[in-house]
Amino acid sequence: MQNKGAIRLFAILLVLVSLYQLMFTFQTRRVENVAKEIAGGDSEKEFAYLDSIKNETVYNFLWGARKYTYQECKEREINFGLDLKGGMNLILEVKVADVVRALSNYNTDETFLKALKAAEEAEKNSSDDFIKLFGKAFSDIDPNAQLATIFNTVELKERVSYNSTNEEVLKVIREESNSAIDNAFNILRSRIDRFGVTQPNIQRLEKAGRVLVELPGVTDPQRVRKLLQGTASLEFWETYENSELFESLVQADSKVREIEAAKAPVSVTEEVAEEVSAETAEEASLVDQLAADATTTDSLEAASTNSLFSYLQPNHPQQRGPVVGIALSRDTAEVNAYLANPTVKSLFPKDARFFWTVKPIEKDYLVSRFGSDINEKETAFQLVAIKVSTHDGRPPLEGDVITSARSQTNQRGQFEVSMSMNAEGAKTWSRLTGANVDRSIAVVLDGFVYSFPTVNQKIDGGQSQITGNFTPEESQDLANILKSGKLPAPARIVEDTVVGPSLGQEAVDSGLTSFIWAFIVVLIYMLLYYGVRSGWVADFALIANMFFIMGVLASFGAVLTLPGIAGIVLTIGMSVDANVLIYERIKEELRAGKGIQMAIKDGYNNAFSAIIDANVTTFLTGLILFLFGTGPIKGFATTLMIGIATSFFSAIFITRLIFEQMLSKNKKLVFDTKLTRNLYKNLHVRFLEKQKLFFAISAVAVLASIGSLATLGLKQGIDFTGGRTFVVRFDEQVSSVDVQKTLSDVFDGAHVEAKQFGNEGNQVRIATNYMIEENSDEIDNQVETRLYEGLKTFIKKDISQDDFLSDYRMSSQKVGPTIASDIKKNAAYAIGFSLLVIFLYILIRFRNKEYGYGALAALVHDVIVVLGIFSLTYSFMPFSMEIDQSFIAAILTVIGYSINDTVVVFDRIREYFKLFPKRNKEEVVDAALNSTVSRTINTSLTTFVVLLVIFLFGGEVIRGFVFALMVGVLVGTYSSLFIATPVAFNFLNKKKQKK
Repeated sequence: MQNKGAIRLFAILLVLVSLYQLMFTFQTRRVENVAKEIAGGDSEKEFAYLDSIKNETVYNFLWGARKYTYQECKEREINFGLDLKGGMNLILEVKVADVVRALSNYNTDETFLKALKAAEEAEKNSSDDFIKLFGKAFSDIDPNAQLATIFNTVELKERVSYNSTNEEVLKVIREESNSAIDNAFNILRSRIDRFGVTQPNIQRLEKAGRVLVELPGVTDPQRVRKLLQGTASLEFWETYENSELFESLVQADSKVREIEAAKAPVSVTEEVAEEVSAETAEEASLVDQLAADATTTDSLEAASTNSLFSYLQPNHPQQRGPVVGIALSRDTAEVNAYLANPTVKSLFPKDARFFWTVKPIEKDYLVSRFGSDINEKETAFQLVAIKVSTHDGRPPLEGDVITSARSQTNQRGQFEVSMSMNAEGAKTWSRLTGANVDRSIAVVLDGFVYSFPTVNQKIDGGQSQITGNFTPEESQDLANILKSGKLPAPARIVEDTVVGPSLGQEAVDSGLTSFIWAFIVVLIYMLLYYGVRSGWVADFALIANMFFIMGVLASFGAVLTLPGIAGIVLTIGMSVDANVLIYERIKEELRAGKGIQMAIKDGYNNAFSAIIDANVTTFLTGLILFLFGTGPIKGFATTLMIGIATSFFSAIFITRLIFEQMLSKNKKLVFDTKLTRNLYKNLHVRFLEKQKLFFAISAVAVLASIGSLATLGLKQGIDFTGGRTFVVRFDEQVSSVDVQKTLSDVFDGAHVEAKQFGNEGNQVRIATNYMIEENSDEIDNQVETRLYEGLKTFIKKDISQDDFLSDYRMSSQKVGPTIASDIKKNAAYAIGFSLLVIFLYILIRFRNKEYGYGALAALVHDVIVVLGIFSLTYSFMPFSMEIDQSFIAAILTVIGYSINDTVVVFDRIREYFKLFPKRNKEEVVDAALNSTVSRTINTSLTTFVVLLVIFLFGGEVIRGFVFALMVGVLVGTYSSLFIATPVAFNFLNKKKQKK
């Protein structure tokens, strides 16, 4: 083997990188264990503590050469999905149709309304965006109709005239819609960032207007729904000057110290005490700096760590503007708590309120205020004093008066925001600015200050500019925020999954159990089949492969889900395939009379082609799954692709290095045992001779499957139909029939299905389509209330609805009809596209379309038979056999596995055709098939045994998914030998006859 040094270097670097990445996971677990000890089982306290130290250094890499905060470690750790960790996963949608209606000022034109409805229907089955579909529908309904007459509104009059063409109007609508959606995303991101979870994730999805939100560890889903679905509230407030409230702040600080001094000391563990002392020292130096900055105030000199000013650094009394102080992000909650104290609150004017800025202050200013020793990852926010000048407590001006807002540059080249108001708003704005010349007016959205510009003069006419030290992005964001008042486009939850922490822990336990047992089974099998030394080399490669997978997962920031664990465990079975291929080829070379060194060299060389083909085809199916899948399925595809890449490196290169090291030390190597030495040695099965029999068997299976699919159909999960599911755990065993009957009455006769979940008899999985078309927070509350009312009779003790939802509801999922339609469409695309890609790969790789026909026939056969088995058995199987995203992942994995086996067989047939060009073709094919039987059985057996272990120990959640894989392994192995090869051979014969 050439380039041994480079391979060794790469292996060493891969080990070091994996260790480096996995250390972040180790450090976060260490910190989280401390948090659990401090919280004493209170999850809210635990999350509050972790959120407060997210910018503290917890990992000194290479003795301080590089310091990492908890937040940075958390971003680099192996992420557990919500099905393993517990928490909440949502997909929110800002419907473009709602934005278009608002832009038209809710025009009632009949053509317009029909076009909107037609576009919404067409969107379900089209890849085009909504605006394009709307424009086409509008023209189709009335070719002479003009969009300009509908969209020449007050808001758009500057951009749309009565002479504007339909294309020009559509361009404006698209830009305004994108602006509204961008604004919705920014608002959601701001809300999530301040929600208090340690590792939130928010990202846009491919479809316009959809946003994915993941909140691990959230324990109050109702609060999250209310927060995320609330319409943005844009407000303009008068402000206090800092100097007007400085004395009140000083008095408040003194009062807080009195309150804190009266409290009893809190005991902490030794480890936590050290952290607190370090924090106290840091805060003490901060207070000293405060005293130096405000020497005119005696009370500041006496400030202690148990005071308001230990968390809030006040501005100097002579500093202009409404900012009264600055606090580090981790201290804002403490400041809020102090200012909300009734005794402290009474020290301020009755009309004073305080809001934090949404944007953190600049780093240079942060250092100048807090000192150069401040953590470079720390952020701080300004506290702005608002004046409530109206008798009803409402802001003097709200966002609904704004008709337009846009980012622009002024004469000095600075970015600013220009805004226009309607007549009523212009009148109020004139009065407001006239009364506040040389003072600030705060622009507040969702309770956070986005800007507080100073009024230079009274502004009449409703046209004004907001200036500030804006970047282009910031000015555009502010313009979008100002426009949000005129675009009522609330975010609707179209998919909602909640997993309780206890169910997540059970999933981790069952997943790890299946992983460990499957791993042990494969390790033992390799030792028993190939002997101690050769088996140990394969086992070492397997262990290295697992280590590399975890390291690479951490490096990529991939999310590990329960299907992801199944993907890793499945990788164990499939990674054995490369070792089996190599070992079987080495055994053939040894039987041909070659020495051990030459046999190993030729064994690796001859197996390489088949290994490449098998890995590439499986990788392609994983890639397709990643592109078309969502959520947990992406996790499964990610782990599968990573596992394929790392297993290839481990099996090809690491084992080769070990063998060459053994040979250099003259160690004896064998690749079998007494039991396996002559196994499959003298096989002479005439596969092609029996092809009619196997075709007949397959025809019966395919026809039975098609018949069952046509009559019985498939049990579609809510991923495909839309609906809600709940997993409820009771104190004792309950009858799922009684549960279903009760809930059918509670849910007004809607479709309800209840089925036992797990083996204990006290868990029930409930699915219903009750009011799934409705999409509001009130409906979600109503469904949960009815669920509670229907099930509380099955619970022995009297509990509240909140206790029921937190203690008995283990998980819930909601999938809206639009999401279900998209998932179904993507699933069909994924399966069809994977079949096409694999056919093209076979065509290119073997340069013969006849092989592609054989592979395609086998794959279609496998898909139909697996679907048919599910159709025939879903009604009586003791576990869920619903067709959902996980099942589609299973089908694509079956496709990948089946083509893996088929490619190995085809590769050997092609090799034998070259070796024996004059021999009878049928005999050559049979000989090639017989030579691959040992590899086929070994790979299929190890993979099946691994899946069986997962099926038995992996938990109820993935049992149906694994069952599909088990069926697929059996069917795929059968089709490779008895369908793909005969079909390809027959096409090759026809081609030869034509020639």
